[in-house]
Amino acid sequence: MEQSWLMEQTWRWFGPDDAVKLHEIRQTGASGIVTALHHIPYGVVWSQQEIATRKAMIEADASLGLRWSVVESLPVAEPIKLADGNLSALFDNYRESLRNLGALGVTTVCYNFMPVLDWTRTQLAVPLPGGGTALRFNAHEYAAFDCFMLARKGAEAEHAPDVLARARAWFDHSSESDKDRLLANIMAGLPGAYDRYDVPGLRRMLDRYADITAEDLRENLARFLREVVPAAEAAGVRLCIHPDDPPRPLFGLPRIVSNQNDIDFLLGAVDRFANGLTLCTGSLGAGAGNDLPAMARRFASRTHFVHLRNVSKEPDGSFMEADHLGGDVDIVAVISAMLHEQTRRRDAGDPHWQLPFRPDHGHELLDDKQRKTHPGYPLIGRMRGLAELRGVMVALASVKKPAL
Repeated sequence: MEQSWLMEQTWRWFGPDDAVKLHEIRQTGASGIVTALHHIPYGVVWSQQEIATRKAMIEADASLGLRWSVVESLPVAEPIKLADGNLSALFDNYRESLRNLGALGVTTVCYNFMPVLDWTRTQLAVPLPGGGTALRFNAHEYAAFDCFMLARKGAEAEHAPDVLARARAWFDHSSESDKDRLLANIMAGLPGAYDRYDVPGLRRMLDRYADITAEDLRENLARFLREVVPAAEAAGVRLCIHPDDPPRPLFGLPRIVSNQNDIDFLLGAVDRFANGLTLCTGSLGAGAGNDLPAMARRFASRTHFVHLRNVSKEPDGSFMEADHLGGDVDIVAVISAMLHEQTRRRDAGDPHWQLPFRPDHGHELLDDKQRKTHPGYPLIGRMRGLAELRGVMVALASVKKPAL
């Protein structure tokens, strides 16, 4: 069956040190590579030479047919989020990086505006039937870290009484190694940056945000967009912000890309096609009030990259990363909305109408544990997810019989 109408199948790759190699990625069925120049410090220009070197690495074996499809991520330096000091040089550097990427044909750039931490989980290897493992966020473990390890002022008032009681019990009965493991698990949500904080270091970072409200952070994001979107547009680059994960305030830090209203605001702050969204069904799916199929339809015209995964939520705010086609999110309806948007873009003459997607995260299955990949990024678990998602697309297209 002709598959040129499918969404572009991509795979996150952490560069030459990734335990998953390029030839193995091609065996999964993916042809687009999602990567970043993680060795370059935040705020420093990505030169054309550095971009070309990574691009050449991806394309070195022509028989694989791989291409650098998406940047994930071009990091936003912390002073921009804080509006701290003279930011002219940081904005200039970000614009220059966008121009350099566009000049070399890498035109989809994912980024996030989460303060201090990216995705946050409290367990990285919850056992599954048969021996696999999954990522999980436990509300009481998060509260134990927040209230009793971090000892953040005022934290206890932000947690439900039953969660706080379980948090105290966990903390009182945990060994030092248990607490060290929890810290390491929370820090593991920074797979691209490779920075890790100890408890005093995290406290210092949080102190920098002590006076930053959600409204302040929202305005700092709007300022960032006003500064960089025109340059992205001129370079032919599509920016796509990644939502908060989980979509709720953490450790007193505001989160401003967590729901429909947040996304309406940021897309309206600079109402240009180049200012777009990474639709992450797992991040947004962890929010109890988020209707992912409705959001997919609402923001389809400004979605430039899609992360497909699933979660199973619990009333206390805990959630588990589920099978890609399991969990609470109607992934089939989301994919249907994205395929419809592809058709609209193709019919409108957009030369880059095909939307890139990747199987986001995955369970560790079979011999995944032996590879020691980044948490959430095993080979076999993601390959299973990619195959399932590809099957959904083929089935939907077979029913709808899209014109090619």
